[in-house]
Amino acid sequence: MNTLKIIINKLTNRQNIFLTGGAGVGKTTLTREVIAYFESEAKKVAKLASTGMAATLINGQTLHSFLDLGIASGMQELEYNGKLEISKKTKKLIHSMDLLVIDEISMVSDTLLEMISLRLTQADFKGVLLVVGDFLQLPPVVRGYGEVRFAFESRSWDDFDFEKIELTHIYRTEDEKFIELLNKVRFGHIDASTHEHLNEFIKPLAEDLSEYTFLFGKNESASLHNKLQLSFIDNELFIKEAQIVKHLKSAKDIEIERFMNDARIEKELFLKVGAPVLFTRNSWNYFNGERGVVVAIDAANVYVQKNDAKVLKLEAVGQSKSMWKEKTIEGKKEMVEEDIFTVYQFPIKLGFAITIHKSQGMSIEDLIIETNEIFAPSQFYVALSRSSHPARLNLIAPKKQWYQLAFVNEKALNFVKER
Repeated sequence: MNTLKIIINKLTNRQNIFLTGGAGVGKTTLTREVIAYFESEAKKVAKLASTGMAATLINGQTLHSFLDLGIASGMQELEYNGKLEISKKTKKLIHSMDLLVIDEISMVSDTLLEMISLRLTQADFKGVLLVVGDFLQLPPVVRGYGEVRFAFESRSWDDFDFEKIELTHIYRTEDEKFIELLNKVRFGHIDASTHEHLNEFIKPLAEDLSEYTFLFGKNESASLHNKLQLSFIDNELFIKEAQIVKHLKSAKDIEIERFMNDARIEKELFLKVGAPVLFTRNSWNYFNGERGVVVAIDAANVYVQKNDAKVLKLEAVGQSKSMWKEKTIEGKKEMVEEDIFTVYQFPIKLGFAITIHKSQGMSIEDLIIETNEIFAPSQFYVALSRSSHPARLNLIAPKKQWYQLAFVNEKALNFVKER
């Protein structure tokens, strides 16, 4: 029996699931397949994540908005903000769900999991939970210098009684030596052989940097590199503006702007013939992170040639934000997902540079990692695991030792090893 069937069977039998595994093992793909199955069975699925960007990867919404938590980071704030009690509308919404999917569970704090548990209890939730992620990747965001506390540190984690299903086969690359390296970096195990292997990726940079995608830790570095490299191309500049369609008058401009940032949609896409681009989503003829070069631009289309020499004629693609609303259908009140707005833009962004955070879910072939902008636990692993072609991977020589870059959170490490 394949993994998809196993997960569907367990969820159907009301067993909560924790789907995990390192980068590039297909967690998001499998999650989308589970969602598609439940929705094809006319089941109601809440697709959730702690951050807007993670939510857009599964066409969902944030936990805070779905559960009506406001801006609270814990129970005290929830009470202080007058949101401790559940509203009738939120209670009805949660109760109507058959499946709650929470992606990037590593970014959910212990206090957020407690608030999730509270809302599910308040709503008398009868459905089942699928939480997805790897605790050895991005940790919860902490205000100021507070201690990072993970979802598994909450008492609610044990109460949910998750059954762990771990994916181990890496699809992003078939290079066995590199897979072994990734595994060591994931666990922060930097021995002499790992040290030497990482040093092999420090190579002289090509004169033409346009062939590579730089991975930076900071937004401003990626933005600056993209602008600078684009200015070197001596062709006409085209600006493709995103088209916004509001389906509901209540859609706020600030909400649309935030959605576009989270979904990696450019408000103004600056392009020139000859500029490299990265695809920012998956389709039947391209994948998230695949690279191409712009070969022609007209009023309605952008033509991109991929590395296999195929030229794709791209049109602006719509991406929508939706919300659950109660509607009367054939005389019966039902919860239905309704689009608030749709943003139309070409599913590409300049390929000279991207941040580690925004490269989430991408497989990138020609990669240069600016190691001196690595600052968070597991960030180096996330960056390194974007590489789908290790022979075309370059690392900028770090000012620190490799073990200082490949550090992991001890609590997360112990949890993953023990389970």
